[in-house]
Amino acid sequence: MPEDQATAEVEQSDHPDDGPRIPEEKLEQRRKALLEVRQFGDPVLKSRASEVSGFGPDLEREAERMIALMQEAMGIGLAATQLGELRRMLVFQAGPDSPPRALVNPELEWVSDDLVTAEEGCLSLANVIVDVERPLHARVSALDLEGEQILIEASGLEARVLQHEMDHLDGVLILDRTSRQQRRAALRALRNGESFDPSMLEPDRPADPDPEPEGEAER
Repeated sequence: MPEDQATAEVEQSDHPDDGPRIPEEKLEQRRKALLEVRQFGDPVLKSRASEVSGFGPDLEREAERMIALMQEAMGIGLAATQLGELRRMLVFQAGPDSPPRALVNPELEWVSDDLVTAEEGCLSLANVIVDVERPLHARVSALDLEGEQILIEASGLEARVLQHEMDHLDGVLILDRTSRQQRRAALRALRNGESFDPSMLEPDRPADPDPEPEGEAER
């Protein structure tokens, strides 16, 4: 099992009732938070966000709102585009003991040759989990909420979360990163209002690794 396999549901939108029982009030809080998150099919999720040029109280309030929604939705990452805001800002919290952080205009400066495949979920694709291969290590440069330059050397889950959220800022979803077989099964589940995870595939049927043309997942 890859080292971050067990914790790689990047936005943890899928199957929140699995594992230890979650209090009903927490689930209700999560359901309300997800009402503010754009869902698959919304064109904003396939749009590229614009660079942020203005810093100040408004941006700080938006980051606070994003962090609150992320936590209420039981997620560990959220991009501004998922709230319909086409600005290059994301928030993340890669672990319960890690403080939440906001990154503005993030750029992926470097990724390792070491690749890891792990399951990812998304707050914008309710009840869907797919396998996604990503570099194990990444270096991300960004600005903080005051416009100061910061650099993050990330590994494991933190690197995966950052890559996932930066994909959102470019209009890329996990369906664009998985195999054809899982993409098709996930799309079928989304159309039918059902759930999907890789364990639901027929074990004797090999996965098709060939990617579909970009945009195919929206059809």
